[in-house]
Amino acid sequence: MSETIQITQHEGWHEITLNRPDRLNSFNDEMHLALRAALEAARDGGARCVLLTGAGRGFCAGQDLGDRDPSKMDGPPDLSQTVRNFYAPLVRLIRSLDFPVICAVNGVAAGAGANVALACDMVLAAESAKFIQSFAKVGLIPDTGGSWHLPRLLGEARAKGLALTAQPLPAKQAEDWGLIWKALPDGSLMDEARKLAAQFAAGPTLGYALTKQAIQAAAVDTLSDHLEMEADFMKRCGESADYAEGVSAFLEKRAPNFKGE
Repeated sequence: MSETIQITQHEGWHEITLNRPDRLNSFNDEMHLALRAALEAARDGGARCVLLTGAGRGFCAGQDLGDRDPSKMDGPPDLSQTVRNFYAPLVRLIRSLDFPVICAVNGVAAGAGANVALACDMVLAAESAKFIQSFAKVGLIPDTGGSWHLPRLLGEARAKGLALTAQPLPAKQAEDWGLIWKALPDGSLMDEARKLAAQFAAGPTLGYALTKQAIQAAAVDTLSDHLEMEADFMKRCGESADYAEGVSAFLEKRAPNFKGE
């Protein structure tokens, strides 16, 4: 495994750390491929949750622009290939995983780094962290799903404001606006994130997966279609061993012992 990613396996969940702290964990091709491989390994290895964070003083500064510098190339870069080959597959993978993906934003999250965080299912951030849609500073648009997630999470006015000004958004304001789940004191961020990951890993995994899928589909579904999806998903959940265990535990007034089945 590449040194640009660190993986710690816990009981039922994996902690994945972006590990280019000298570059604020900005993406190069190697880290892209290593992160995707780590997520796929978690999926294929039976993990029931992933916690994604960054090493050092930042979460991720986005793309390493040194790798996309036109002055060092024979001609302008084809950035569509960067999106299609790296960022789009990463976002699709995160959104498709059949378990929760938590992002613990431990410092600055800029450009694609901010939008990788927003692709995750739950975002916790240190109070000192900031989210920056820095694309406008270099004449680009918010990629990595940013131009899709921002208006859905914040509305058009705030999405355009952040994207066009590249103004940093402090973590507490991001929480107040509904962009992220929680802003936490810096010293408690990782403890809280790991506690949540362990909670998900011990929970009803099928129910989590279908909840994630249903909420993501709501952006494009009609109400009628979505009600049918809810019925189908409830059928699948009702047939699961976790549902039977959950009901038994509730009636017997004990803690459930979910198996993720």
